Amino acid sequence: MSVQHLADVADMRPHQDLASRSVAACLSGASVKFGRFTALENISLEIGEGEFWTILGPSGCGKSTMLRLVSDLVPAAKGNVEILGKTTEAARLAREFAFVFQDATLLPWRSALQNVELPLEIGRKRGAKIPRSDKDPRELLDLVGLKGREDALPHELSGGMRQRVAIARALVCKPRLLLMDEPFGALDEMTRDHLNLQLRDIWQETGVTILFVTHSIPEAVFLGQKVLMLRANPGRVKDVINVDLPAKREIALRETPEFNRYCGRLRQLLEEC
Repeated sequence: MSVQHLADVADMRPHQDLASRSVAACLSGASVKFGRFTALENISLEIGEGEFWTILGPSGCGKSTMLRLVSDLVPAAKGNVEILGKTTEAARLAREFAFVFQDATLLPWRSALQNVELPLEIGRKRGAKIPRSDKDPRELLDLVGLKGREDALPHELSGGMRQRVAIARALVCKPRLLLMDEPFGALDEMTRDHLNLQLRDIWQETGVTILFVTHSIPEAVFLGQKVLMLRANPGRVKDVINVDLPAKREIALRETPEFNRYCGRLRQLLEEC
């Protein structure tokens, strides 16, 4: 490992000091069943607050189901899931987490700014006390690189821009956990690379915990501090790989021997699943 590499790792921001963080998500022997089909079996994980985990595995291994389990969209058939010390239902009601899907799911008649403001409006109408980001919706659009496009309608935005709006909307209620289900999977390679860089910057600035599902091994290595590999039939934990790469990441990192070694190791694990 180079001296510069060590310096970069040592220069990680305070929110990345994992030893001092609390637990964002704890799964203990959790299983999910759909009828007689077992989608996930005996999943036990502890995800520290402020960490960035990426999730890999073969098709049908339960990657998306795991996010839905954590977000209270599907129940555990066995075991227990806690989010920041709460049940998944309590965490959902407290808006402790937010979800970003592969489709941005923006309301087509609302501008980018109005789409970001939507969760706050719904909260006000319901009389709910919901947390708010330290940044207002305009500042969040600036954070995701959309300053000047606040009034644009979804059809006036590219696919990558729409996903940035979705990320800003997810951050507006100041979630402590951000769940992302292949949000960049349908984008072209250049746009995907740019959003990978932007997401790393957002994570470092906000300190939010991120669980990010992807089918791309390079994307998993580039984004994550840890990569969770799931195996299929039923979905189980195959391995968790710690990614010891510089905190500040540029696209050129993908050409380094260290990066390619991680990719090779994960490719081998994937072939074994």
